[in-house]
Amino acid sequence: MAGGAGTRFWPRSRARVPKQLLSIVGARTMLAETVARLRPPFARRDVLIVTVRAHARAVRSALPGLGRDAVLVEPVGRNTAAAIALAALHVARRHPRATMLVLPADHAIGDVRTFRADVRAGLVLAERTGALVTFGVPPTRPETGYGYIRPGRAVSGAGRRAAWVERFIEKPDRARAEALLRGGGVLWNAGIFAWRVDAILAALHRHAPAVVEPLAAAAGRGGRALARAYRRLPAVSIDTGVLERAADVAVVRTRFPWSDVGSWAAVEPFWRTAGNGRNAVRGRALPIDSRGCVVDSADRLVALVGVEDLVVVDAPDAVLVCRKDRAQDVRMVVDELRRRRLVRYL
Repeated sequence: MAGGAGTRFWPRSRARVPKQLLSIVGARTMLAETVARLRPPFARRDVLIVTVRAHARAVRSALPGLGRDAVLVEPVGRNTAAAIALAALHVARRHPRATMLVLPADHAIGDVRTFRADVRAGLVLAERTGALVTFGVPPTRPETGYGYIRPGRAVSGAGRRAAWVERFIEKPDRARAEALLRGGGVLWNAGIFAWRVDAILAALHRHAPAVVEPLAAAAGRGGRALARAYRRLPAVSIDTGVLERAADVAVVRTRFPWSDVGSWAAVEPFWRTAGNGRNAVRGRALPIDSRGCVVDSADRLVALVGVEDLVVVDAPDAVLVCRKDRAQDVRMVVDELRRRRLVRYL
């Protein structure tokens, strides 16, 4: 897209895991793969990354080809509305009519060619209509870790794959997720967005002024002004702060294999299988009479005997073992590490 600007985010996992255990494909590798996935339609010079100060050095190390100005550093994390507002203000100063694509860096996407085609469709829709465009994934299971979208009437001139959003549904419990799938017609909210920079800034000013106005006032006044602004910002997601309140929100139904890698169970479809029980493995594993397990071990051999539906992650100084259906609960490990002041694992 001429004049476009890609906006990228460092992983903000829904279950904040210890860095020693964040080894699904390696955070740096995932970031580099996500940036590579953008070309085309975006040139490398159009990639912009928003990250917190603690990750800035690692981001620059992972992407040495990007200039220093391609990394926007937040003084502290304030959720996605603030990160997107910071990026949109930055882009608007250079290209007021640019079309932005917003992607998390912790997604596994299996078909890059189809991904690019779907992204182009969303960008064209956003540019043509001025809508805030989100991407919806057809669900394959009753997932409790994702939000859902209920599409409404079709967007005129966009074919059958784009519709106006009728309703956003927050992460449901198991019974509600099963009912949503039985009812049909819903999509997983992929957390990928496309919009014109003027459209998202107008929506932020209307629906989340407490987020965007302090950032606009601090723009161009240096790091201290930005830090002061961030201390006053509420921590609001772009979904709840803007999209659930805005009128012109459209969804594009995706066709590419997708997983939000917020848990180890989510990577199962993307890893090689081992043994007769279709265990998903990255690294070295020896499953014997074991089924449905997920194993990540880069260095040591992990042997499984007579077990089912486990996640095993072997990192240099930590080992995680949990049931696959509890993989989203790794956040409990983080909470307990903090309670016990075992900060070297965080």
